[in-house]
Amino acid sequence: MAARASLPTVAIVGRPNVGKSTLFNRLVGRRMALVHDQPGVTRDRKEADATLFGFDFRLVDTAGLDETNEEGIEARMLAQTMRAVGQADLVLFLMDARAGLTPLDTHFAELVRKTGVRVIAIANKCEGGAGLPGLHDAYGLGFGDPIPLSAEHGQGFSDLHEAMVAVLGASGAAEEEPDDDESLDGESPDGESPDGEGAPDRPLSLAIVGRPNAGKSTLFNKLLAEERVITGPEPGLTRDSIAIDWSWGGREIKLIDTAGLRRRAKIDDAVEKLSAGDTFQAIQYADVVVLMVDARTVQDFGAGIEKQDLTIARQVEDEGRGLIIVANKWDVVTDPAKTRRAMTDSLDTSLSQLRGVPLVCTSALRGEGLDRLMTEVLRVDAAWNSRIGTGKLNQWLERMQAEHQPPLAGGRRIKIRYMTQAKARPPTFAMFINKPADLPDSYLRYLTNGLRRDFGFDGVPIRLYLRKGRNPYVNKR
Repeated sequence: MAARASLPTVAIVGRPNVGKSTLFNRLVGRRMALVHDQPGVTRDRKEADATLFGFDFRLVDTAGLDETNEEGIEARMLAQTMRAVGQADLVLFLMDARAGLTPLDTHFAELVRKTGVRVIAIANKCEGGAGLPGLHDAYGLGFGDPIPLSAEHGQGFSDLHEAMVAVLGASGAAEEEPDDDESLDGESPDGESPDGEGAPDRPLSLAIVGRPNAGKSTLFNKLLAEERVITGPEPGLTRDSIAIDWSWGGREIKLIDTAGLRRRAKIDDAVEKLSAGDTFQAIQYADVVVLMVDARTVQDFGAGIEKQDLTIARQVEDEGRGLIIVANKWDVVTDPAKTRRAMTDSLDTSLSQLRGVPLVCTSALRGEGLDRLMTEVLRVDAAWNSRIGTGKLNQWLERMQAEHQPPLAGGRRIKIRYMTQAKARPPTFAMFINKPADLPDSYLRYLTNGLRRDFGFDGVPIRLYLRKGRNPYVNKR
């Protein structure tokens, strides 16, 4: 955390569709920001550590600067972008060299100039000769010599490196000479696999997911105690998944806000499909997932948690992530007891594989219920990472079989000889059994529910695999 804070911060700004997110992805070395031909895809600031020929910095992608009215989404997007500019050590101001200098470019260059932040002008899309007239126009921005660049094709990055070092100093730069042939393409590995194994000291990855307008971004901002992402009554405001390093009670956390998920059959917009894919990726790499449900819809329809919310919950369970259900907007629920009972009943009926999943009632807008939510997050994460000693586990298994014996198969009793925990994250167990194919699902559920009850695995998926064979710890004779 401290090392990241010491890096210089570089913000990429410009009007919509000039290639900001393409440049962001190129510099961070993987496809983190959504890219599409449709203007205005990016709405919130997205941050990541970046390296350019050995020069390390913190990079911020921002929403496209556009003409605004005081009440619209564009005004909130502009406020987020200007906040990023104010916090930056350097601004990369992009213009589209093929389109030439536009009145919007000139207008927003003046806004950035008034902040007093140091600026490097970049004429993007300069591949070939079509961008030369626009490169000359870029001098009109008033930021000195512009850098000709092609973010998509990886051209001009040695010049950008030299300009950044000249402005920010060479303390973070490598000593070798930069080379434009150095690969900047593709997705560089981040040293982290979806199951998180091999990285025990990394921050807890906490993703906030749910349907549009459930209050995900409001909760995200309230936890961070700042207006970090745009919010409003319009559904579907968030498009990119936004990850921020944070801490709660001394525990380092990577907090992730995601785009709302509608039913797949209702998604016909290309950008929404990209956003949904980004959200599913956030679930895959999370440790714990907070599924936000609008408690008002449960109360108004009286049918418990809606099908789409349960579908998302099953996807979280399928990925093996810890899960917490948050009933948001609880401050406007008029019959809390009835609403909570309806939600609990639907979870018990439709999400039996995660029996006992925590249900936390909150008002993200008022900041109510957040302490309890984070207490549950830390508890679920601890359970998701926990391991049970082999001796303790087999003592438990003997007791479970004594209370309820495995059934007969072909006139002979099924024998579970031995059990061990193969891995954590999620807790995964292997049982050695004489007739694995004959053990009914009902007995597996009996054992799974017992593990959940006796070892505190509420809200955590459990994987239970059957193996045929002898106890591997008994010497063969």
